[in-house]
Amino acid sequence: MFPDIRATSTRIKLAAITGISAIALIAAGCSGDDSGSSTPSTNHDTTSTSASAATRTDFNSADVTFLEMMYPHHAQAVEMAKLVPTRSQNQQVVALAQAIEQAQAPEMQQITTLLVSFGEPAPSQDGHGGGHGSMPGMMMPEQMTALELASGPAFDKKWLDMMIEHHQGAVTMSNTELAEGVNPDARTLAQAIVAAQQTEIDQMRTMLTQL
Repeated sequence: MFPDIRATSTRIKLAAITGISAIALIAAGCSGDDSGSSTPSTNHDTTSTSASAATRTDFNSADVTFLEMMYPHHAQAVEMAKLVPTRSQNQQVVALAQAIEQAQAPEMQQITTLLVSFGEPAPSQDGHGGGHGSMPGMMMPEQMTALELASGPAFDKKWLDMMIEHHQGAVTMSNTELAEGVNPDARTLAQAIVAAQQTEIDQMRTMLTQL
């Protein structure tokens, strides 16, 4: 009887040791999985932080405000320009609309690049400045609806009147940037907007007299 008891005791000890080893291996495996899953998360957080960090400091709040407001302002001008081909038969209006779209769409990309380099969020068409009312020359939704419903000479006159007002607003915002901003790239953009859009304002006033 005693030999059987000792053998049984030995088997119990071996089973216990085997069980403990298995538990240790499982725990080690879980630990390895946790460390593996935490690494991508850490890398992701680092990437997100670095992407939003400013890469330059040569700007002030006036530069940021100018860019944040000019982006949706340009977006609306592009939207207005896209209405022309299907509503106007006036080739001067069609050509001007195409020129406005070709000039302002690349400037929107430039604005995005500048804001991101300042550590600011990429701009949106709604802007960050409290809506259309805070941006000079910005058309209200009902004005845009009325423009969309027009066609022919009536559309041409409405479009030219609205685009003149829109351009004047852009010139006003650009002059504010030139008076208060410090970033050289933002100021260069403002200068380009004033020069180009003032010329187009004069052109559109002449076109109105020919309708």
